[in-house]
Amino acid sequence: MDLRYPVGPFAMEKEPLSEEQRRNFIDQMAATPKRLAEAVAGLSPEQLDTPYRPGGWTARQVAHHFPDSHMNGYIRVKLALTEAEPALKTYEESDWAKLPDTAATPVEVSLQLLDALHRRWVALLRSLAEADFRRTARHPSWGIITVDFLTAQYAWHGRHHVAHITSLRDRMGWTS
Repeated sequence: MDLRYPVGPFAMEKEPLSEEQRRNFIDQMAATPKRLAEAVAGLSPEQLDTPYRPGGWTARQVAHHFPDSHMNGYIRVKLALTEAEPALKTYEESDWAKLPDTAATPVEVSLQLLDALHRRWVALLRSLAEADFRRTARHPSWGIITVDFLTAQYAWHGRHHVAHITSLRDRMGWTS
């Protein structure tokens, strides 16, 4: 298994998504906060400070990365829904993971933030019309993307990072 991509790299098969595919991705997003909470449950501070792979982030950094990334994703969706092909901003996620709040803040704070964020985000996505998912934005690295793309990508992102922690637990023999 490639430790960088325990669920495989992100790949968008086709756009637009079918209603069933979209519903599945939104359901995955709804489950992400609970899955992350289960993944970090019972980990000691030493375990949270263990990298999921050589040269990779610690479980703590991954847990705090979730709301950082997903807040950006939520805002990207809202921009795409409210502006004509807005230009999206990127951020240096590896630098964000090194900021003092990552080491100093209990992971429970990020779990609560992620849960609240996903409640809002999932409610928004479930309320959208078919045409809303075809709205576009311009990403500096990915080019023109749709709300469908963002929905699929952040569903994958949740599975991807939860698997970083659960595969670390499995390899280390840490039970929950």
